Amino acid sequence: MTTRKTDKELAFLQDLFVATDWGERFAELVDEHLQLPKEGHALYLASGTGGHAIALQERSGEELKFLGLDENEECLELARAKAAALKDGVEFRHGTVDHLVLPDDGFDIVVGDGSLIHTERIRTMLAEMTRVASPGALVALALPTFSSFGEFFSIYWEALHNCGLLDHESDVEKLISILPSVSAVEEIAEQAGLDEVQSWTRIEEFDYDSGEEFLNSPLISDFLMRIWLETLPRKSCEQVVKEIGRLINEERHEAEFALSVKATLVVGRKALNQ
Repeated sequence: MTTRKTDKELAFLQDLFVATDWGERFAELVDEHLQLPKEGHALYLASGTGGHAIALQERSGEELKFLGLDENEECLELARAKAAALKDGVEFRHGTVDHLVLPDDGFDIVVGDGSLIHTERIRTMLAEMTRVASPGALVALALPTFSSFGEFFSIYWEALHNCGLLDHESDVEKLISILPSVSAVEEIAEQAGLDEVQSWTRIEEFDYDSGEEFLNSPLISDFLMRIWLETLPRKSCEQVVKEIGRLINEERHEAEFALSVKATLVVGRKALNQ
């Protein structure tokens, strides 16, 4: 695994390589199924380098004003530069997606990109999204759901076994089970205080010609792998990553290695009596 990148390096990688493919798959779900209000205030959580928030602002017109929040200040700098160049009025601000320093009932629509947020934070993130939404406002969250990354998890388990890290094989089971099913996310939304909950799901595939291409992909090496391997001792990571690459090359039989993701959008309306 590569050395940990700085926030600035991660921001540029996200803008150039992650938002343009991974991010667009989840953004398309939002674009297809979310109806924006004609006016008011909109919040976009985990806005990254701002591309989708700016696109939604352009689509909605001047009467709906977007605020984008992200945890990486360097991503926000890129987003602000884009917004300034386009003069579209989106404001970008630093914030923690599952601990918002924002008042209750302040937004007429709230959109969240949970695609790169640790699964353990999703419940609180959705609760915070609901809290800051106005009664009757739509709240929408895009995220990977259960059965995503199955091809990788199978190889990861085998790599741990081959490297003699038997005590960590249960880590893979946790990675699999912690991803919520679509029905579980709908239930979380209802528990957060959303009514009329709906969801849409699409299977997305990310193809790699070799184990090396997979491991060198910024999406994998600098974003997803940080979550997948976080419970491993640092001294074991390099050995396991090498074994993952070897297994991918051995098992793909000259075909592409496909990583499948169950991209899901959950939308609900904040209850009027909250």
